Amino acid sequence: MTLFAFVLLFTATVLAYLLNLRAARALRAGGARLHSLGGFHGGFAALVTLLPALVFLLAWLLLKEPAITVLLLRTLPEAEIAGLGTGERQLIISEIRTIAGGRIFGSPAEWKIEAADRLLAMRRTADYLMIALTALLAGGSMVIARRRVTPDFRARQGTEGILHGLMAFCATVAIFVTLGIVASLLFETIRFFQMVPVTDFLFGTNWEPQIPIREDQIAAEGAFGWIPVFLGTLVITVVALFIAVPVGLMSAVYLHEFASRRFRAAAKPVLEILAGVPTVVYGFFAILVVAPALRALGDMLAIPIAPNTALAAGGVMGIMLIPFISSFADDALGAVPRSLRDGALALGATPAETMTRVLFPAAIPGIVGGVLLAVSRAIGETMIVVMAAGLMAKMTLNPLDSVTTVTVQIVTLLIGDTAFDNPKTLAAFALGMMLFIVTLLINILALRIVRRYREIYD
Repeated sequence: MTLFAFVLLFTATVLAYLLNLRAARALRAGGARLHSLGGFHGGFAALVTLLPALVFLLAWLLLKEPAITVLLLRTLPEAEIAGLGTGERQLIISEIRTIAGGRIFGSPAEWKIEAADRLLAMRRTADYLMIALTALLAGGSMVIARRRVTPDFRARQGTEGILHGLMAFCATVAIFVTLGIVASLLFETIRFFQMVPVTDFLFGTNWEPQIPIREDQIAAEGAFGWIPVFLGTLVITVVALFIAVPVGLMSAVYLHEFASRRFRAAAKPVLEILAGVPTVVYGFFAILVVAPALRALGDMLAIPIAPNTALAAGGVMGIMLIPFISSFADDALGAVPRSLRDGALALGATPAETMTRVLFPAAIPGIVGGVLLAVSRAIGETMIVVMAAGLMAKMTLNPLDSVTTVTVQIVTLLIGDTAFDNPKTLAAFALGMMLFIVTLLINILALRIVRRYREIYD
């Protein structure tokens, strides 16, 4: 039913556009002088038809199940739910939904089966009502928009005004979502620091978040020093950038300035295929190919290498980042005005001197943007690190050792049924806040570099 409602809304939108476009053309053919082109009349009708009905449809889908749940609770036998808490009532509702979905385990009570039948009836009624109201709202909007097709109607201003309002709304939503994310991180981080001293977290050199969850459970007291986790993130990121930045930049320079058109047309798509490979595939490649190869090399050279190493994870991550840096650098070099290259060559500079002394310095802002994107990907990567680097936090800068990262620890801490009232779970939010701060500092540094090297070319 939901798909049918969206198809109906899409059909009404297209129909409204065509009707108003045809009406505007008919007025123009009759000798009337329209203020706006026919396309603006059609676009105004499409937006007026689509947006109100779409907002209504999304709100209906969001509120349908909560409203049905409230109505269903009122129909349950009072003798069966009297004295039950909120959690117990939710369990009953979940069981009724399971029965309504056809998944019946054991022999449920008769009143639960009847409640499941009422639930299905409520959902059908809600779906039919949703379609009827959506069609009514879309049809009414079509009629209103159709009546606006007159020679004096400013359809272009109306269409642009709706689009500007829509873009402003999207920008506002993005801002509030960002503020909400920061506020949630900050709130949970404050709760964490109420249980664990700030100094222990910021300057501690041991990360052991395994604490007793129950009173009768035997476990360590736990240590929440984030420095080993940050060092693991730093080591893997440096290894990845050590591979990705030179290879990405040199490949971009070669493909942009020195490669033939035929080679560029073949090599660039092949290079960018790496960006579409899932990270889990890189993780399998790291653990099944790269890590055993490093261990075999270490045995040959009598160098101790851990089964999971930062070098294997960082090296494979560097391969993953090459397309990002190469693509950004190539676009930045292509954005440099052609006159600068021609002027340098006219003054007697060689192609290599033109690249190193003219094109590359002019493209530094765009190149820095590509490197910044690669740094963000490296810091936020999880799957490759989980599979190839390990889960143990160690106070080391040795890339041949097993390390972990901030993102891996966040995932590890939030897996399971641990409640959000102990330091082990809340530590994930503290790590997230520190990761947010580090990323923000990297962005600020990148902006300063870009502003320093940016030049304005006529």
